[in-house]
Amino acid sequence: MIQVCAFIGLPESIIAAACSRSGRRVLHVDSRSYYGGNWASFSFSGLLSWLKEHQENSDIENDSPVWQDQILENEEAIALSRKDKTIQHVEVFCYASQDLHEDVEEAGALQKNHALVTSANSTEAADSSFLPMEDESLSTMNCEMLTEQTPSSDPENALEVNGAEVTGEKENHCDDKTCVPSTSAKDVSENVPIAEDTTEQPKKNRITYSQIIKEGRRFNIDLVSKLLYSRGLLIDLLIKSNVSRYAEFKNITRILAFREGRVEQVPCSRADVFNSKQLTMVEKRMLMKFLTFCMEYEKYPDEYKGYEDITFYEYLKTQKLTPNLQYIVLHSIAMTSETASSTIDGLKATRNFLHCLGRYGNTPFLFPLYGQGELPQCFCRMCAVFGGIYCLRHSVQCLVVDKESRKCKAIIDQFGQRIISEHFLVEDSYFSENMCSRVQYRQISRAVLITDRSVLKTDSDQQISILTVPAEEPGMFAVRVIELCSSTMTCMKGTYLVHLTCTSSKTAREDLEPVVQKLFIPYTEMEIENEQVEKPRILWALYFNMRDSSDISRSCYKDLPSNVYVCSGPDCGLGNDNAVKQMLCTIYPNILMDSSIVLIPKTLMAHSFRSPTL
Repeated sequence: MIQVCAFIGLPESIIAAACSRSGRRVLHVDSRSYYGGNWASFSFSGLLSWLKEHQENSDIENDSPVWQDQILENEEAIALSRKDKTIQHVEVFCYASQDLHEDVEEAGALQKNHALVTSANSTEAADSSFLPMEDESLSTMNCEMLTEQTPSSDPENALEVNGAEVTGEKENHCDDKTCVPSTSAKDVSENVPIAEDTTEQPKKNRITYSQIIKEGRRFNIDLVSKLLYSRGLLIDLLIKSNVSRYAEFKNITRILAFREGRVEQVPCSRADVFNSKQLTMVEKRMLMKFLTFCMEYEKYPDEYKGYEDITFYEYLKTQKLTPNLQYIVLHSIAMTSETASSTIDGLKATRNFLHCLGRYGNTPFLFPLYGQGELPQCFCRMCAVFGGIYCLRHSVQCLVVDKESRKCKAIIDQFGQRIISEHFLVEDSYFSENMCSRVQYRQISRAVLITDRSVLKTDSDQQISILTVPAEEPGMFAVRVIELCSSTMTCMKGTYLVHLTCTSSKTAREDLEPVVQKLFIPYTEMEIENEQVEKPRILWALYFNMRDSSDISRSCYKDLPSNVYVCSGPDCGLGNDNAVKQMLCTIYPNILMDSSIVLIPKTLMAHSFRSPTL
């Protein structure tokens, strides 16, 4: 009998790995064709296929259940939704010049792919008019085989943080339950080698849509944009569970600020502060004194007593800080806004930022090579190594609940097969509207841009940057911008992948387009030879809204069985700690605390309960 049945997201993958390693029988089942759910990463063609699947999914009708005949008298069924309503308001725009007459094929692809995208010509792009994408998109990405990377020889090895490309030899790992072909991390989603492109670009600085299609496998585009705090819960979990051997990471090289229409770099470490030419000597002493206080603010309660009920922004005004320093601390260190955080929350965020400095570099953040989608796949690899079974493109029709005990005893799949299990981990998106009728969801506004240069040019073109753009109007939210270079293995050479994220107040395009227009311009043929253009040019853009199902109480779901655990999707926060805390504090104790072999050390469990602010 299966002991844990899970769907595939980051929290579910972590729990599945823990259960599998502790000797439990784990079945990971998902109606999608890829790993990670809304935590996934896609190649460019894979992303277009995902967009097509989303459009087709919106047209699905919930047919009359054919599984009703299998429900016994002492049982009842909880029907699961076939529609994924977590993604809304999808808009795609292409500005790169297109050679539609060319027979373009993605390098290394298994089959020929076609895409028809409406482009913005030079006149229209100059007027900042965005043109929608046609309904046609690439064929569905085939991502079925789970792969495992060769383990590190040192079991105590910490995270690998470097700028080199990940390589590795393939091997097979087989046991009596599953056979898993092993590859490097970048081959997980599509197990095909990348063909090197030896052709020269037709013109300097000219990147066509055909080139993006051909080099599509060099893109790894995240649905959710996050970074890892170097001393956060997820980093500790990766190291102590030895899952870190399946991935490599890079430092975020710089933190930027947007002031008075200009992008500038913010000093982070002590050395950066004293070497900065943006700050006067007096400001440097002021900043270091305030940051020293923030590191141990709990020892000096008199310094903030009486200010607990005001915002952190108002509190900074009471300190001996210049407006320039207030801006840096608020938006680039605490990474909050004028109205979003209280004084205590702002001090905690500042302390967390400073606490993470210096562990792996001059900034507190790490980014996994090949994208955030590698993280759930790392835990899936460990689960498979210890016998976990994976079934993609395998939909579940309903949960079967025993009327007397009010516990879920089985699921019924698309073939009418009953699968019995002790525990069930279900992503929020699988529940029907009736079951979630009391749930109040928030939304996340997301944009993904492919650009031709960095928002702040320096001597090096391999910079990984994070930038917070403050809200200009009341009721709006600050926008987080993460810019990735080609050395992160998320985009082709000569381009940058830019992620924009904020809490939704309107549609994603309405929320994020004003920031896009401040930082970028549309790509036009007329400006190709113009070396005076300072802003990066947009080659391709995607906007969409994603559901934020974090921090929702179990009581909000109608008639939820006690052995069914709801795993939330991504939240709007910068790190992954919210998902890890949900797993550590809510799900993990109920399933595995009686196990003698565990994936998560008890020291980390205690740390998660002691430090809810991280």
